[in-house]
Amino acid sequence: MTDHDLPTGFPPGFLWGAATSAYQIEGGVDADGRVPSIWDTYSHTPGRVRDGDTGDVACDHYHRWAEDVAIMAELGLNAYRFSIAWPRIMPGGRFNPKGADFYSRLVDALLERGIAPVATLYHWDLPQELEDAGGWPARQTAFRFAEYAEAIGRVLGDRVHIWTTLNEPWCSAFLGYCSGSHAPGRTDPAAALAAAHHLNLAHGLAVRALRRAAPGARCSVTLNLHHARGASAADADAVRRVDAVANRIFLGPMLTGRYPADLIDDTASITDWAFVHPGDEQTIAAPLDVLGVNYYAPVLVRRWDGSAPRQSADGHRPGSRSAFPGCEEVEFLPMPGPRTAMGWPIDPAGLTELLMRLHRDHPGIPLMITENGAAFEEEADVDGRVHDARRIGYLRDHLAAAKAAMDAGADLRGYFVWSLMDNFEWARGYSKRFGIVRVDYRTQRRTWKDSAHWYRRVIAANARPHQAPRP
Repeated sequence: MTDHDLPTGFPPGFLWGAATSAYQIEGGVDADGRVPSIWDTYSHTPGRVRDGDTGDVACDHYHRWAEDVAIMAELGLNAYRFSIAWPRIMPGGRFNPKGADFYSRLVDALLERGIAPVATLYHWDLPQELEDAGGWPARQTAFRFAEYAEAIGRVLGDRVHIWTTLNEPWCSAFLGYCSGSHAPGRTDPAAALAAAHHLNLAHGLAVRALRRAAPGARCSVTLNLHHARGASAADADAVRRVDAVANRIFLGPMLTGRYPADLIDDTASITDWAFVHPGDEQTIAAPLDVLGVNYYAPVLVRRWDGSAPRQSADGHRPGSRSAFPGCEEVEFLPMPGPRTAMGWPIDPAGLTELLMRLHRDHPGIPLMITENGAAFEEEADVDGRVHDARRIGYLRDHLAAAKAAMDAGADLRGYFVWSLMDNFEWARGYSKRFGIVRVDYRTQRRTWKDSAHWYRRVIAANARPHQAPRP
């Protein structure tokens, strides 16, 4: 593969970034006043996480952040998406200056190197004390989130380029409270639907809180939208059902101010939706500056005939029940073709299709790819190098798919590779590596993979004078 294969033609001002999340890289779980999160509890529960792995140390980014920022600068990134650990900022519901100081130093270091900070407020690390009080199925959690948003917004609001309220609320609600395959490991479909609503409400409240704390704050949310295809023309209703509970349950209230009627009908046997109070949908529909999209693979669905064993190749770690309430008559089929180490099909065309769907359904909202990447089985050679040609091919083809959507009219503003470095991959522990930078978890040594060198060349090939975005 040569530099002739580099994707080019992206416009001036396009954000070239990499992404991480707090629990997956920081470590320092009891440093400077941080309290436990649901992922601390979950990962320390025997049998929950592969090999008994935890995020106690992870990549030790809490202590090695300066080294990691230097890597970002050498890569040529002009944006870095990270998450802020709620348990560091508001232990016991009280603002913790020491926790905030860590992110303040990080943000300053990024700005000094011309890297725009893109801060995510919630990447799944709910303080355990709030889970003990009811978690996301409890309405008060949304108001506690808004308090946290306003507190950290007052500290960082003048320096953060884009605020993202939630990362993948579908996973928080349905993997956490329905299938039980993610923290906190509950398996109650009604609670999961209530959690989804309260995450939506938390988003709307947080946008308002951020704009109070930092007038002019640019706000976003990141969704892992499930691009569903039907196995045949007869499976249109299966696609509709999955689209309702996986996508429109968030897109509807956030972008149109209302939940879709078919979602309410599909789940009527599970809940009466009494947790939606008058005015909630208007609160959720706070105006956004950009919509973040996490894309890895599409899903293939069909109507289940009720007799053969029901297939569940939805890309998520199996739990004790389906993560898709209201989709009891739907099955998820394996897709043909190459796969990543996660078992996910490699399908760049799905990214183009998803971006174009958003462009058609929600014209006027700028889009950003906030996660895209792949884990592959890979080993460092004797010199410590990782020759990850398959990852390079994956990234190249998905960038081409993104550019195709832009050429067709989609207003795409940036691309963030997942992930900057290998990290704790949730219930799969340290067994899967998504990073373009390899981490030796024993020594904490960082080593650029071939994909990091390639991504650096992509960024350089698309660089324009004065491209660095405003803080």
